Amino acid sequence: MESEGRRSFLMGRRPPSTPWDQFCRRLRHTVAGELTILDAPDDGQAARLLLKKPTDAHLVLRFCREFAVCMALDGVPSTAPQHGQVLWLKPGRELAACRPLEPGSSRWFVQPGCLLGELEAAGLNCFADMPAHLTVAAWFADRANCNWATGNTVASGIVHASALLADGNTVSLGAFGQENRKALDNLRLQVLIPALFRLASSPDGQTCLERASWPARYRLDALMPTRQEDLNLAHLLLGHGGDLAWVEWLVIDASLADPSAGAQGWLELPGSHLDCEEDAGYGSLTDGGTGPCEDVNLARAAQELDAAVKTLLDPEGVLPHPGQLL
Repeated sequence: MESEGRRSFLMGRRPPSTPWDQFCRRLRHTVAGELTILDAPDDGQAARLLLKKPTDAHLVLRFCREFAVCMALDGVPSTAPQHGQVLWLKPGRELAACRPLEPGSSRWFVQPGCLLGELEAAGLNCFADMPAHLTVAAWFADRANCNWATGNTVASGIVHASALLADGNTVSLGAFGQENRKALDNLRLQVLIPALFRLASSPDGQTCLERASWPARYRLDALMPTRQEDLNLAHLLLGHGGDLAWVEWLVIDASLADPSAGAQGWLELPGSHLDCEEDAGYGSLTDGGTGPCEDVNLARAAQELDAAVKTLLDPEGVLPHPGQLL
């Protein structure tokens, strides 16, 4: 029998396995999907995984938490650069279902890998003017395409979402009110939702709610809709940039979707005119402002809200921030 020492002498010793190597090996051996190693900055490593099974997102998240790898949504327009160790997760064609909940219904069950062009072809004309190549996951995470006026997130047409949070909890998000509080059956949401309501009603929240165009990254205005009956917890994830959750599936009501209700003028790229602020990927926040001081106060209120929301939903920083440049 050949000894280990002789085999090592003849073949050379294998370099020691790094945590990144172990992470990639675990993915290849456990998850059904195509893993591609990508070029990355000198200070990190990157890979892309084309996800084939919905349940595998839970395994991927678990491995990312174990090996301190950032799990980022692939395909979001204006994706922010990510450093360190990053796994770009993209829903594959196996996760592209699109079907009405029942014959003749205006409500559609949609998986994250479905393309917007496929939604239009299926009869959801509200997506006719949207980029046909975008996945539903990328559209739902895109702050520019999900830029409905403050308090009018109902115009998105989203009525339900199943989301995998960064801590591994799966939550069901939908209509919420005095007659419908089913979401709070989930222990995670029993803590999370009251905290988000407190943020929305805080001085910073009220400052942002005064604007016709919601100035913050994350849609806390979903908790303060123009009509109380439109309050829907799924709208909290509109335009989330991939920072807050992995969306497993959506229910879209085509009869409610109104792309024309999008607010105008929120994003004025490139960059912010607020030189005193650190670059956090925000565009110009001048909607209704009366001067530089008010603009600075608004920018700070928006950033404080976003930091608080991010901390509540992703305290360990498993998901990127920001995932999208604005």
